[in-house]
Amino acid sequence: MGIKVLLVDDQPLMRMGFSMVLAAEDDMTVVGEASDGAAALRQVAALEPDVVLMDVRMGTMDGIEATRRIVADYPATKVILLTTFDLDEYAFAGLKAGASGFLLKDVRPAELVQAIRSVYSGEAAVSPRVTKRMLELFAPRLPAPGSAQGDGPYNQEVIDQEMASLTAKERGVFDLLALGLTNAEIADRLFVSETTVKTHVGAVLKKLGLRDRVHVVVYAYETGLITPGEANI
Repeated sequence: MGIKVLLVDDQPLMRMGFSMVLAAEDDMTVVGEASDGAAALRQVAALEPDVVLMDVRMGTMDGIEATRRIVADYPATKVILLTTFDLDEYAFAGLKAGASGFLLKDVRPAELVQAIRSVYSGEAAVSPRVTKRMLELFAPRLPAPGSAQGDGPYNQEVIDQEMASLTAKERGVFDLLALGLTNAEIADRLFVSETTVKTHVGAVLKKLGLRDRVHVVVYAYETGLITPGEANI
């Protein structure tokens, strides 16, 4: 069956178009469809898809809330948001909710397929640089680190404990990941191989309990470890 994909969009023609693209791939199967977030939750529970293509704006339950619940209750299922604009506040909110990336609805078939494969393998379907740009635009609207309105248990004690779990080399990689740098760029900065960087990235994700490198960027901003001003170095 390969990669099991669930399509969630309130437009039947949009779901049909994505379904036709994925049907041509030997390693992917569309296991179900849903027209809103509530139906998506039921389908995820019943079908256990590997990847969900999730529209952001839908009735009954929008894609952001559905993503938050899927990530919390079905951590093995990855979510890719479908949006109209690449620097969309809703897409940003979706990344905060735990999505592994977002795609424009007019994405080219080859890019759609590659994004699904990337997310399935543990990568992200959006460049960390794009995530950083979104954070620079929308970070001023974030609650202060550790505030009661925050989405995570980010008080200073928790932050200090989590960062103390990183070795000096892992912290160096974390800092550069938070700036949106690629593995090649990090390797160049730290004078190490890309393989070494990849190993450190894996350790950082595991120790901090983050889904992928995009969420390193989100975590760094939400905890106050990096600010928009610092991101321009």
